[in-house]
Amino acid sequence: MADAVTSTTLSDSDRSVVIQLTNTSDGSGEAAVNKVDVSSLATRSTDSATCTGVRLAKIVYSTFGMSIKLLWDATTNTICWDLNADYTTDEDFSEFGGIRNTSGSGKTGDILLTTTGHSSGDSYVIVLTLFKEF
Repeated sequence: MADAVTSTTLSDSDRSVVIQLTNTSDGSGEAAVNKVDVSSLATRSTDSATCTGVRLAKIVYSTFGMSIKLLWDATTNTICWDLNADYTTDEDFSEFGGIRNTSGSGKTGDILLTTTGHSSGDSYVIVLTLFKEF
């Protein structure tokens, strides 16, 4: 079996995208799974420009039993944000334009997700608000 996961785009506009992620674990977990593929996001309506990256503007999450690492995809992945186990919170970074991708070479603009300390029955719900870059 595998973890029961969902990824739902709640909105995708010229400026931002909101994505809801869920997981109910069977104990197998997730390792560097692509959760935000910028190449699949809507193009900018004024000139059809393709999204090349995102900034983490806001995160609302609840975890039960496992912690999560959000990673910027690159040749050497870098941490975007750590989500504590058994925790519920919201963090808003929009006041300063969001958390930027600080990866070096090979960055794709995508966001990956890895679970740690997962056991059968553990779960998470995450809502990401991301500012788009073109």
